[in-house]
Amino acid sequence: MSAAFHQTPPFEPEPAASRLTGNSEAIARLRRQLLKVAAADAPVLIWGESGTGKELAARAVHDGSARDKGPFVPINCGAIPASLVQSELFGHERGAFTGAGKARAGLIESAAGGSVFLDEIGDLPLDMQANLLRFLQEKTIYRLGGTRPLPVDVRVIAASHVRLDEAVARGTFREDLYYRLNVLTLEMPALRERRDDVPVLAETFFRDHARERSAHVRGFSSGALEAMRAHHWPGNVRELHNRVRRAAVMAEGRLIMPHDLGLDAAAMPTLALHGARVQAERRAIEAGLGAGKSITHVARELGVSRMTVYRLMAKHSINPRARKRDS
Repeated sequence: MSAAFHQTPPFEPEPAASRLTGNSEAIARLRRQLLKVAAADAPVLIWGESGTGKELAARAVHDGSARDKGPFVPINCGAIPASLVQSELFGHERGAFTGAGKARAGLIESAAGGSVFLDEIGDLPLDMQANLLRFLQEKTIYRLGGTRPLPVDVRVIAASHVRLDEAVARGTFREDLYYRLNVLTLEMPALRERRDDVPVLAETFFRDHARERSAHVRGFSSGALEAMRAHHWPGNVRELHNRVRRAAVMAEGRLIMPHDLGLDAAAMPTLALHGARVQAERRAIEAGLGAGKSITHVARELGVSRMTVYRLMAKHSINPRARKRDS
């Protein structure tokens, strides 16, 4: 295979909800955590920057749980007008307001037997936070205009791009609700923290949009792959997805180039600097171990902890048997 051309495998559709693409340690750790969280039935709180795939993680929790045969109902709390939040989440009875000609179940009620995903829960108005807290405590809801409690069996998965503990300190989020939600927590890694996953993610998105891309576009140039690795990705996975999709449609050549992705090839020195740092890490550890020094000694020389040395050894596939007995 030419160094300038990365051939993309044939398109094979894959359910988005079951896919957390990548081989980095950050995403592998997240997968392990998801398995543990899915096996429980307590509320889940997911934190991560915008575009990191919080809904994907929430779907993975639902799909791996005993509730997987039930509905998964995603709700963007920040997209519902404040005047409609009560009715949308908890439903309403006939005559509850002008135009309410019949009773209607809310989104939480519609998730009975499954999971409800409250995205951007930090945007939920304070009065609605009180209603949600009551639901978490009592497992019952009151429809707008209703007078009797309705039991609802649903697992709550919430997510936010802001730290809710900081929102509590600012007075924009209820502390008691925060502790009710903060039982099982997941943190989504930013894409800049898992740069090794960028090429495989890019190829996944390229395959996902095979039907809409230009027929002559076959894959990514090596320059495009390097530019993607070097980019900081402030918009995270969502930004990568959008750039790849646009390039697959608009590229004029056989290979997607950096400019097709809207990336500047001049940013590549960042990648070279990163590569130099990686090589320096490996050389320093191999030199210490090769000289027969213990992990403790190597860690002291490098000014890091023993656990950091072990992590770097795993990262660079350094054989631990090359060292002497640790002391």
